[in-house]
Order: sequence, then structure tokens, then C-alpha cells
Amino acid sequence: MDQNKIDMYIMSNQKYFPAEKIVYLKEKLKNIDDQKFALLQSIELKDPTVILVISIFLGSLGIDRFMIGDIGMGILKLLTLGVCGILTIIDWFTISKKAKELNFNNVMALL
Repeated sequence: MDQNKIDMYIMSNQKYFPAEKIVYLKEKLKNIDDQKFALLQSIELKDPTVILVISIFLGSLGIDRFMIGDIGMGILKLLTLGVCGILTIIDWFTISKKAKELNFNNVMALL
């Protein structure tokens, strides 16, 4: 894989991945072919900032958890109004990291 393509992909998508795992992602991208790279670019990545904003405004309804695919916790938050607000407040600080981990795991599953 061309180093220039890898650098451009990382630069344009670095906000979607955990900072500590970008180096590992670069190493994995060096070993893929152009066909997989084209497929990689078609993966829809969740924007951690959007999910954080949704968590702030609609987190007690569990919509943030539904968006990252955590259906069980989404239902729990929906039925208990964020476990009386406690889980909602916790998610304000952790949901961005969870979205970045989800994106990283989706990319790694393809590679």
C-alpha cells in the first residue's frame, strides 16, 4: 500500500479512532491491497462528537447507546431514564471513547 494513501486516510479519519491505536492502524494498513483499501473507505464511521451531543440531549432515553450498537444498555437507559440519570452522566464522559473503539473494531474486522 502506498504510504501517501495511508497518511491521507489517517489524517482525514483520525478523529474517529483512539489516539493510542492509530500507530497500530497504520501498520495494519501497510499490509493491505488496493481492493481492501477501497472497501475500507466505504465503511461508515460513527462520529464521536455527534454521539456525545446526542448523549447530552437525549442520553436519558438511551439513543446514544442504540447508535453505537449497545442495544441492551440502550433499553435499560430507556426504561429507567438513564438509571435515574447516573448512567447518563457517566456516558457524557465515556461515550466518545466507546464510539472510537467501535470504529476501530469495525476497521480491524475488515483488515
